[in-house]
Amino acid sequence: MIANLDPESPPPSIRKAPNLILHCGANNVELDEVRKVRTPRSTNSWCPIPHHQLISQVQNTLKTTNLRIGNQAHSLSHEGQRYFGLMEVHAQKSNDDYAWILGLRNSHDKRFPAGIVAGASVTVCDNLSFVGEIKFARKHTRFINRDLPQLVSRSIGQLLAKWHSMDKRIAAYKEAEITDIEAHDLLIRSVDIGVCSNRLIPDVLHEWREPKHDAFEGRNVWSLFNAYTESLKGNLAELPKRTEALHGLLDTHVGLSA
Repeated sequence: MIANLDPESPPPSIRKAPNLILHCGANNVELDEVRKVRTPRSTNSWCPIPHHQLISQVQNTLKTTNLRIGNQAHSLSHEGQRYFGLMEVHAQKSNDDYAWILGLRNSHDKRFPAGIVAGASVTVCDNLSFVGEIKFARKHTRFINRDLPQLVSRSIGQLLAKWHSMDKRIAAYKEAEITDIEAHDLLIRSVDIGVCSNRLIPDVLHEWREPKHDAFEGRNVWSLFNAYTESLKGNLAELPKRTEALHGLLDTHVGLSA
């Protein structure tokens, strides 16, 4: 479910809920339901943390910055054993083109560690573009409760540092006009580096040629980027790796790579 965590701040205009893609039996739930999930008892080598502890740690850390929390979405699967959520994060001066998204996950069945990955959500179509270098994962071992605040703070600090870089990236994408031939060439190269499979080529091409949203009718890298994110959003598990590779390809094309 969706909730605004900052009642004193009006929600950004024309913002959709975070694009939480439920798969493998996950259910969209209220935050109160997440809090009710019982945490298994620790052992000498395994120390699971409550799902809501990770959420609260992120919320409390964000309150100490100049960032504000927007909408959020939560899901549970495997009888509450696994949690995945998305949290929308805004600068005090909202950007009309995108908002940052924090993806959170935690498990009580030893399937995966507690973790955070950061990315961007495009305002007009609510696609997600995860930035792979802003992430942490902490196994449920001894001292996780001691280490968690520092790891979350480090992730939020990296997010702040990346904010200007994302503004610069999007501006460069918008300024870089491309032809159909260049777009087709980038598409083939993107398949070679694992951004998408051959099966998705028709989807990306269709979204490039006939974008669903008027904002992406311009023949530039920004429109091509959104053709990808619109086509890739069905596989959340692979999204961070794929969009990281996509950014690398497009950054090189527009001259942003080091």
